[in-house]
Amino acid sequence: MLGIAYPVFQGGMAWVADASLAAAVSNAGGLGLISAINAGTEAVRSEIRKCREMTDKPFGVNIMLQAPNVAEIAEMVVEEGVKILTTGAGSPAKYMPLWKEAGIKVIPVVASVALALKMQQIGADAVVAEGGESGGHVGELHTMPLVPQVVDALDIPVVAAGGICDGRGVAAAFMLGADAVQVGTRFLVAEECNVHQAYKDKILRATDISTTVTGKSLGHPVRSLKTPFSKSLAKMESDPTTSPEDIMAFGTGALRKAVQEGDDNGSYMAGECAGMVKKAESAKEIVEDLILGAERVIENMLKERMNYE
Repeated sequence: MLGIAYPVFQGGMAWVADASLAAAVSNAGGLGLISAINAGTEAVRSEIRKCREMTDKPFGVNIMLQAPNVAEIAEMVVEEGVKILTTGAGSPAKYMPLWKEAGIKVIPVVASVALALKMQQIGADAVVAEGGESGGHVGELHTMPLVPQVVDALDIPVVAAGGICDGRGVAAAFMLGADAVQVGTRFLVAEECNVHQAYKDKILRATDISTTVTGKSLGHPVRSLKTPFSKSLAKMESDPTTSPEDIMAFGTGALRKAVQEGDDNGSYMAGECAGMVKKAESAKEIVEDLILGAERVIENMLKERMNYE
């Protein structure tokens, strides 16, 4: 449907997913995605054009629907001839007629069966079923129970996301009925990823208990690495004298600080699989390891079953 060689999406991580990373993933056979929250509409337009110069393979744009400039972005991607979109933080229903007329494949991120069904009804071409193990904004359900329920409910393809970091996770997603996977955290340490080295170092040092979820009191839970920032934010949330406005103000710009400056007062968004990321590699090496690793797992499973029978 998308013209990609391998069923691997790179997460459209805000302030992270730029032309460099997206082109590298697309050149490796996956689907590279550019985040539409990178410093304004014209900056995103520039990244799209850069990406087109760096790859002749399919790539897409991830649009956060709560962004203040979302209407501009919605028009701009049509102007730039983008053919694949993923969306998050709401329903893209308002923009679907525009995008479908332009021949764009629209793939919303969903965190529940109910939302997945709504997306199918408004004409989505596929959905990304993202569990709470993922980095960034998360829902209540987790990948293992979410994906098969979405698969059973829908007639369109399902992309599994949340905690998928190696071939074992890819194989598991396929066993749950997914048609593809989306991976974010592992691509943070890709050689072509332009996040600050401090961000990469924190991912590489992470363990199984290195992430936490903050923002629940605001209705916007976010999974990130445990840092002075996340600890301070959690403390503010537990203090009844701290207003939601103060908490929001404290968190504003925190992801950009982490990505661009490596500041400990930034938000280092990462999934629960961060502890599995052990080395920096090229995007090509990551994509190939995900696919070849999944093939090995499935082949070994089939061999063991044949021996058992």
